[in-house]
Amino acid sequence: MYNVKSNKAEEFIDDQEILETIAYAKENKDNRELIFSLIERAKDCKGLTHREAMLLLECEIPEAIDEMEKVAKMIKQKLYGNRIVMFAPLYLSNYCVNGCVYCPYHLKNKHIARKKLTQEEIKKEVIALQNMGHKRLALETGEDPINNPIEYVLESIKTIYGIKHINGAIRRVNVNIAATTVENYKKLKEAGIGTYILFQETYNKKNYEALHPTGPKHDYAYHTEAMDRAMDGGIDDVGIGVLFGLEMYRYDFVGLLMHAEHLEAAKGVGPHTISVPRICPADDIDKSDFSNAISDKIFEKIVMIIRMAVPYTGMIISTRESKRVRERVLELGISQISGGSKTSVGGYDEPETEEDTTSAQFDISDNRTLDEVVKWLCELNYIPSFCTACYREGRTGDRFMQLCKSGQISNCCHPNALMTLKEYSQDYAGDDTKLKADNLIMKELDNITSDKVRKICQERLTMIEDGKRDFRF
Repeated sequence: MYNVKSNKAEEFIDDQEILETIAYAKENKDNRELIFSLIERAKDCKGLTHREAMLLLECEIPEAIDEMEKVAKMIKQKLYGNRIVMFAPLYLSNYCVNGCVYCPYHLKNKHIARKKLTQEEIKKEVIALQNMGHKRLALETGEDPINNPIEYVLESIKTIYGIKHINGAIRRVNVNIAATTVENYKKLKEAGIGTYILFQETYNKKNYEALHPTGPKHDYAYHTEAMDRAMDGGIDDVGIGVLFGLEMYRYDFVGLLMHAEHLEAAKGVGPHTISVPRICPADDIDKSDFSNAISDKIFEKIVMIIRMAVPYTGMIISTRESKRVRERVLELGISQISGGSKTSVGGYDEPETEEDTTSAQFDISDNRTLDEVVKWLCELNYIPSFCTACYREGRTGDRFMQLCKSGQISNCCHPNALMTLKEYSQDYAGDDTKLKADNLIMKELDNITSDKVRKICQERLTMIEDGKRDFRF
């Protein structure tokens, strides 16, 4: 049944193909010649198939794993340099009609405090986020057609884009809401969203249905085919991911890459981002309930091989992970991280205390402020980037991918990252962070290869010091 171009979920995510891929990997995991040939080929930054990637994931040859790490780091540096895009989630509502057994928003949970932000409360949240320095948000809601209809989401996006506070502005709103119709995706496109994000949770249909026993999310095909409908609705950039720990990781790893291959084959462009969240403790949910949770070592290997298999796709990690884990996977492939995140509804303007009845979706492992994260990244010689230029310049979908594959995107991304970091340094950074950021900017100017671009960037950095804002290449 496997057909990468099919519009039917059970054909482009074919169970038999996944099982045969896993079996193939186990049978060949000691084939040194084949494994090292795949690692060598990955260096051309043209990617690997799901079957080839699964073989590398199954491989336990120490020298091969060491070489994979080197190649993943090389690919990350070649395509993304040392830029790390910053964002924050914004939870609008935790009302939900689904029965997902791993999520505290599930309908039967009576412990969690149910909240839905008014437009005035959204303004307060956005101002709090702007006061931190954020420019890019990911909107989150539970699925509830009464409390969270598409009209509420669209109104909220309009509110967010309309708030200008001192030098603050949200320049890109990504949206992570439940699978919906082509017509609703068209409305989201018209509202000016950036990336539409939807996690599959697990690609194993039987397990998926067991994990989602009630509610509209129970429909495996409708959920899995959502990205096709989103792209049919005109959304150029989509983001996929699985929640590692809900199913045996091998199955979901293969399914994730098959989904990326499907979008490339059927829609002409693969996913703009891939997220790799792991199951976390939360109200009414305990990670110990899930026997399939993966170790840090396996998690790092997954990140590394996804970077090799889908080189041009951005990779996202959230504050679910600790500082130590985040530092490790940044060098292996991650290109976007959140900072100063709150996973509760209304948590930025009025942070919840331990005494409050929580409205959070999951526990956070990295509790540092955005300024602490920015300083940490600068100390590691990463450039914290608040850039949103590609979206606003129309460099999305296949246009972004073509620039990325040609290597030309760095002529825009590198100087844009420096200019947005300068904005952060001027407007929001603490004294120590400002010193480290400004020193990094001066050092990184020398790494802009074009003399013309470097000169323009230097001029604009001076203008930012003088109070000008929002330059972009």
